[in-house]
Amino acid sequence: MTDREQGAGSGAIGAAADVVARRIGSLQPRVAIVLGSGLGSVADAVQSAIRIPQSAIPGFPKPAAPGHKGELVAGTLEGVPVLVLSGRFHLYEGHSPQVAALPVRVFARLGIRTLVVTNAAGGIRLMFRPPNLMLIADHINLMFRNPLEGPIEEGEQRFPDMSDPYDRDLRALAREVALQEKIALEEGVYAALLGPSYETPAEIRMLQRLGADAVGMSTVPEVIVARARGIRCLGFSSITNVAAGLSAAPLSHEEVLAAGTQVAGQLATLIRGVLVKL
Repeated sequence: MTDREQGAGSGAIGAAADVVARRIGSLQPRVAIVLGSGLGSVADAVQSAIRIPQSAIPGFPKPAAPGHKGELVAGTLEGVPVLVLSGRFHLYEGHSPQVAALPVRVFARLGIRTLVVTNAAGGIRLMFRPPNLMLIADHINLMFRNPLEGPIEEGEQRFPDMSDPYDRDLRALAREVALQEKIALEEGVYAALLGPSYETPAEIRMLQRLGADAVGMSTVPEVIVARARGIRCLGFSSITNVAAGLSAAPLSHEEVLAAGTQVAGQLATLIRGVLVKL
């Protein structure tokens, strides 16, 4: 039975949104933030926080990836009402693209108009010196799956324009904040692969030729659905390691989590700075 048959469609969206709406009461969130591996501490900065275990939200599976706490946090950041998802769902866990993108569909149902996505990624661009941050300018979907497959969900475009997946104006704000806060912020293209194995050196050479600057295993399904719903997107990659073949050191998820922790403070500063300027 597919995830959609198990309730990843319209029924699950409405049921999940109803539960979240009841738990957050009068709060009307404007921005949603999705946190990647090792970046969960960003949720700790939320004020007047309402913490909802993902297990309490219909259709939300328990995150299995280390470094994903498994809760939805509602409250305010810099006076802006927000929802912060600390624990996303990955295709490599066996979930469909529809389930991976279910939180974004719930966010849209709750009135969110701006989505900030973060992830941990391997650095392909040779000038990267991890750990550092990359502003996502564009992406390459090498998962070969799309969350818009199947029947059209209410409120979504069948053929959304993806010429500007990561909003140009929001990126300009992020660069402005980085300059003000003296945070080194590269900008580049994120390639999403299925995982969970890391890429081979030959695959990294292929990605270099395709124009990718960083590689990871998430984010793209969420952004595709957000754009189909008319939601503006801003994305950051925490470059936690150099990709396979670019260093003699073996890759490990423990390294990813440790490096993510090192740049989490800078990422929180960037996100809060953008929120102030919205």
